[in-house]
Amino acid sequence: MEAKATAKHIRMSPRKARLVVDQIRGRSAQEALAILQVLPNRPTEPIYKVLHSAMANAENNFEMNRDDLYVAQVFVDQGPVLKRFRPRARGMASKIRKPTSHITIILEEKKEG
Repeated sequence: MEAKATAKHIRMSPRKARLVVDQIRGRSAQEALAILQVLPNRPTEPIYKVLHSAMANAENNFEMNRDDLYVAQVFVDQGPVLKRFRPRARGMASKIRKPTSHITIILEEKKEG
């Protein structure tokens, strides 16, 4: 059985968020929460919230034990890119790309034995 949580349209670069999710992949859920609290990177806050939501889904919807959960899969996909313009010299404009991310975390229960 697996529990899943997703956050969509998070305003941060997927490339930078992937650096953080690589740190928690395969670890126990409690250990992953502790790692996310210590890391100084900006993407840790939304990833922490998604992990916490996945743990709550596992506990409430599937009656899993919170201490036996581990991060089976975690990935960050690219969302839509917000395109903006900045005025430049001589009446020109330059593009500003504001990327978004979709964060997905899947938790499973450790098999005993």
